[in-house]
Amino acid sequence: MKAIIPYYDDINDFIASTSLRNRTNDPDFYCLRLQKNDGNIVYKPPFRRGFYFVGLLTNAENTRISFDDTHVNDLDSLLVFQAPGLMYSFYRDCSTHGYFIYFKQQCFSYLKPPLDTEFSFFDIQQTGFYRISQEKFKELAMPFEDIFAAYEKTDRHRVASLKLLTLLYELRDGFTNDWQQKVTHPNQALLKKFIALVNTNYIEKRKIEDYAKMLFVSPNHLSQAIKSVSGKNALSFINERLLTEAKSFIRYTEFSIAEIAYKLNFSDPTHFGKFFKKNVGSTPLEFRESK
Repeated sequence: MKAIIPYYDDINDFIASTSLRNRTNDPDFYCLRLQKNDGNIVYKPPFRRGFYFVGLLTNAENTRISFDDTHVNDLDSLLVFQAPGLMYSFYRDCSTHGYFIYFKQQCFSYLKPPLDTEFSFFDIQQTGFYRISQEKFKELAMPFEDIFAAYEKTDRHRVASLKLLTLLYELRDGFTNDWQQKVTHPNQALLKKFIALVNTNYIEKRKIEDYAKMLFVSPNHLSQAIKSVSGKNALSFINERLLTEAKSFIRYTEFSIAEIAYKLNFSDPTHFGKFFKKNVGSTPLEFRESK
């Protein structure tokens, strides 16, 4: 049974798949001010979107965003950028608040370069994720509020999109220069690209050969390079990403273990159970009962 990863091309279809009650009348642009206790705790299993996303969040200590192998459960404040088509999942605590903006390229039809070309933080290979200070959150909240003030006037969505574009240019020219991590060692660059590909393909692709082919290197070279800079073998990154998602499915959904196995693209529940126990030390059912 082939795993089916949901793809939401329509903004309202995506919103309907969460606990949020809001909807938009504009198919290309949507702003959401997320309040404390707005909805329940949300776990959203792996999915892809057909539109861009910018998020500014705070009080997110218990929120977890899954797009790499880092356990990010001490976020506090963060800024997130995402291009269309990337695989993504998240767990959001109800105390988290801030701003979400969803939009399509059509909002900026007057802008000739594609957004992912004009703005490097809309990386087509991985989510742009930045931890920020509380002071930086307060500073950025002001232009976000300005965008939302225009958006909430039903005839001012074009003005809101222009304000968003202005903010994106300001972030491009200032913010990312201060905060974006630089990767200089060739093997570190390869590791970064490998992790980005794993984040996007870990449900469909499980073999080192698959990733080596996408990176235009031999499987042996990829394995040695990853080991040299991380101390871990390449396969462990794939397995850890799968385990992170498996644990989230088990903790935060009512799916049966068999359903989870198929959603994660295992050939059968027995195979999934053996994989999980080998790496976690307990069966999926034992892990669920212990939470």
